Order: sequence, then structure tokens, then C-alpha cells
Amino acid sequence: MPATPAGAPPRARPELAFASPRKLPRAGELKGRVVVLDVAFASEASGGGFEKITRPFIEQLGPRLAGWVDHHDHVMHARYAGDPRFVLATKAEHGACPEMVTPEVIERIGHVDTIVCHTDFDGLCSAAKWVRGGTEPYAGADADARAIDTRTGVPGPAAQRIDRALRARPRDMALFGLVVRHLAAGLSDASLWQAIDSAAAELAPIEELTRQIAKGYSIVELSPTRDLPQGVRSLALVDATVHHGKYDKTLLLLSGQERAGVAVVLDLDTMTLAARFDSGVSFLQVLGLSGGMPTLVSVPRKRLREALTELGVAEADVVRLGG
Repeated sequence: MPATPAGAPPRARPELAFASPRKLPRAGELKGRVVVLDVAFASEASGGGFEKITRPFIEQLGPRLAGWVDHHDHVMHARYAGDPRFVLATKAEHGACPEMVTPEVIERIGHVDTIVCHTDFDGLCSAAKWVRGGTEPYAGADADARAIDTRTGVPGPAAQRIDRALRARPRDMALFGLVVRHLAAGLSDASLWQAIDSAAAELAPIEELTRQIAKGYSIVELSPTRDLPQGVRSLALVDATVHHGKYDKTLLLLSGQERAGVAVVLDLDTMTLAARFDSGVSFLQVLGLSGGMPTLVSVPRKRLREALTELGVAEADVVRLGG
């Protein structure tokens, strides 16, 4: 972070606020100048989209919005192309957000009082890197964030420990803060691992249940006439509704991708579709969404028939799968 002028009191570390594209904090409750890290612009899948969620937040912050750094595709990126506060990219350009949090970006945006960040490893690592002035929390942290966020490659041991803890407790605000603190300190306080590893240990029984659910995947072929990338010719679908809140959706989707080119998980009112990061599939185009991650989207379950049909599932299989 830029050096404090001689004789000036040291600046306080920015406060943290945690967010997702569909659930942003109240602008009026955020202190001072604000930077947003790894939070995508909301799409129609977020229950209101950009116009009802993201744009009001931007406008309510007004000049207090110091910067917004993100790497998720969205058609509204074009609106802010000329605004230097916005450092926006696509998932193909940057597989993870920390690599975009550079000393140059931090220097240009300047001092901030509050960091708003996403709650996965990608987002929390971005916040820690900001606190550190653009320096990785440890050697290889950027690559680890990319491996975790794209689910390609193998992240290092430290990142795996943190990622498992976050997947076990995806709504634990205290854990999020502790992870940022640990990363911002360069993993120097070994005592902080105890709470992280304790949370991570809770993932084991969740994983076992998830593997049992995965045995229920149904596999269907996709029409070769559909405009899908070569090699994406099958779809795996499982309904996990009866296990709502008890399984690891990331693992379940990855298990589906081991079985087919496209994985679909149904749960209560939601349908989540996933394909490999490097598959070339864009569910944004398939479902007509304005933004998000091309290979991972969650939409209302009522769009099941539409999604299956657009992906080239035969009518008989659409009916059999509940569409």
C-alpha cells in the first residue's frame, strides 16, 4: 500500500464487508471510501438483476465508491468502460480476482476505508492482497485462487485448507474475517490455523453425503446438431432437494462433470448448471443471461425445461428428468 507521508499518523486498516452479487451491503452502513472486490454485477438470475441490485448500490455510494475490481462476464461492463474506478474483466481474461489486485491498481484507486468482497477464497484473498498493498499473501496465492475459482489445476496445501473451511461454513462471517486476517498477515500466525482446520474438518461428513447423492445422477445424450463445443455431448442431472443445506454443491457439480459434459443440480427452487471452465460452454448465452460466470450459473428451477431443451436434450428425456 502507498507509504504514509512522514509525520502523518498511520492509516487504519480498512473495514471488511462481505457480499455476493445478489446480496450487497447497505451503502449507508459502509464507512468512507469503498472498494468492491470479486463481486459480480448481478444478472437476471440474481432475483432482480443489475438494475435492481447493482446499479442502486453504485449510485447510493456515489463518489464514495473508490473502485470496483471484478472478473465475471457482464454486458453492463461496457457502461463503465470509461470510468477509471472500474477494473473489470471477463472470466476468460482473468480466472480469479487476486491477480487483478496489483500495486498499480491500488495506487491509482488510493486509500479506502472499507473493502467489500466476495466470501470465497478468491474474494477473501483479494481483500487480503489489497491490505498488503498488492503483494501476494504467500508465494503462489494468485495461482491458487485461479485453481480454486476455475476448478482446474491443484491449489497448494494452504489454499486447500482454507477452501475446505469456507465450503464447510459458507455463511460464517467470523471465519471470513479470520481468513482475511490470516492471509493479510502472510500466514505468519500459526495459531489461526486451528480455527480454520476445525471448520475444514466439518466438510468430511458433508462430502460423504455428497458422494452418496452423486450416485443418483441421470445421464442423457445431447443432440449433436446443437451449437455446443465439441466434446460436450452429454448431461448429468441430479435432484438434491431432500438434502437441502446438507451437501457440498461444488463437489456435487464436479462429480456430475466427471460423468458428463454438463452437470445440473436441482434444489428447492433453484437449478445450477456447470461445465468445465475450459469447455467453451456459455450458459449465459444458452439462457439469455446478462452476466455471471459462463460455465456456472444458478437460475430458478422453473427454467428446467427451457434449459434442457436449449442444450439439446430429447423431449422424452426432458419429461423423464422432470422438465
